[in-house]
Amino acid sequence: MTFQSPATGPLAGLRVLEFGQIAAGPFAGSLLADLGADVVKVENPDGGDGMRGWPPLTHGPDGADTFSENFASLNRNKRSIVADLKDPIAVQRLRQLLEATDIVVENFRAGVLARLGLGYGDVRRMNPAIVYCSISGYGQTGPYASKGAFDVTVQAMSGLMSVTGEEGRPPVKCGVPVGDFCAGLYAAFTILAAVRKAEATGEGSHIDCSMLGSLLGVAALQTSEYFGTGGGGRKLGSAHPRNAPYQAYEAADEYFVIAAGNNALWRQVAEAVGQPELADDPRFRTQPDRARNQSALADLLAPHFKSRKAADWLAEMDRRGVPSAPINGYSDILSDPQVEHMRLVRGLTLANGAKTRTTAYPVAMTGYAFEITRRPPRLGEHSEEVFEDWLSGDDRRGARSAGRDGR
Repeated sequence: MTFQSPATGPLAGLRVLEFGQIAAGPFAGSLLADLGADVVKVENPDGGDGMRGWPPLTHGPDGADTFSENFASLNRNKRSIVADLKDPIAVQRLRQLLEATDIVVENFRAGVLARLGLGYGDVRRMNPAIVYCSISGYGQTGPYASKGAFDVTVQAMSGLMSVTGEEGRPPVKCGVPVGDFCAGLYAAFTILAAVRKAEATGEGSHIDCSMLGSLLGVAALQTSEYFGTGGGGRKLGSAHPRNAPYQAYEAADEYFVIAAGNNALWRQVAEAVGQPELADDPRFRTQPDRARNQSALADLLAPHFKSRKAADWLAEMDRRGVPSAPINGYSDILSDPQVEHMRLVRGLTLANGAKTRTTAYPVAMTGYAFEITRRPPRLGEHSEEVFEDWLSGDDRRGARSAGRDGR
């Protein structure tokens, strides 16, 4: 595998400076990098992004040099430079790059970069077309702006944990850090909208993307339930507040999931368990009926499902067209034939030469095929290369302005 500057992709030609650490900022940057943008990660020379130390730490061929696979997953296709943001000389050099970039992604606590002279107002004076995205726990202004945030605290604050888990049990968070990753998704999406505006008008934008707002954004069904009823939802385990049977059930050997999301599918489930009359039971005739009486319905179905193995039920549900699934671990799904068909797992070489795997950019499009064009970088590996690339040669920004004027 060769590692060269990405020259293709729908975002080829866009330059991104990422002041990102741990997850939310680096994930937003990785989405842009995977689609062809030149993403340069700015790191502290004293250790860099804290995720560089997160296990698993994989040894290189020599057995001594280790590299974090967690870090690699969010930082492939990027370059790394180091800069001490408290050093005026380093900051002045960064200003040169900021004049030549299109996008800034940062996820420091609100106000940190502004105090260092690298906030949106400072950069905009040098580069009016800059798209500057600040990702934080609670936003750049307001009573919680300076409050520290990690994924679990924002999951708790946002209301998500109030509907996660099982009634009567202690609070649980989602097993995937959705606060970080939803914020990264919203950030990347909004960045591209702002870039389109900047290219058309020459005016950039400051994007204030919060983890709190992002989790409320993806909780549209739960918030609309509150607005409509005054109730905020409740913990239902794997069940659904407005649908049944739509949850995990225990088979003779293990659990599996079915989702009979309409009356026709429910009738198929009733027939599959040998109880077709249940489909016409007044308690279960319509979807709202089944949702109101889902505990009674689950109790009726449970002994039938325990009579056969999960694989048998899954085959039966597939035959009847009822959506169903095993409850996979990652070892199961990452070797699944559908995942293989979609090419969602790719080989990856770490900076220490170790061979591993990673998940691909998960959305396919015509005219572009995702590839890993850069391995995840060593700390500061491209410090001189980036300055040479970005600050020499033709005035790319001037050429863009001429293109806009000629439209």
